[in-house]
Amino acid sequence: SGQAYAACCEPFHLGKAQPPTAEALMRSRYCAYVVGRIDYLVATTLPAVRTTDLWVNYESTHKTIQWIGLEVMAASQGGAKDKTGKVEFEASYIQDGIRSIHHEFSRFRRSGGNWYYMDGTVDEI
Repeated sequence: SGQAYAACCEPFHLGKAQPPTAEALMRSRYCAYVVGRIDYLVATTLPAVRTTDLWVNYESTHKTIQWIGLEVMAASQGGAKDKTGKVEFEASYIQDGIRSIHHEFSRFRRSGGNWYYMDGTVDEI
């Protein structure tokens, strides 16, 4: 978003505010991977799609991948009055010394007034 962590994602990570859009949630989840906010990643995953090993999987991703950049390609719906949203993004990373790009089409759903990550279709570039 171009904002400092304290002004952008930290209030979401600390539970002081909720992301107002699907794109804001996606950005805050990317940031959570970067800084290791595993509980936030689990809490912002739609409860109906959470698995028993979700926390472990998120932690493993955080520990083995160095995230180095995010670019939002497109977003549709996902606004203040929508119930669903989609965000396409590319996240650059380094894993085992190899630089790669995670390209994802993510789907989000609002429930109880809050946005949640549902799932995504991934292309590794």
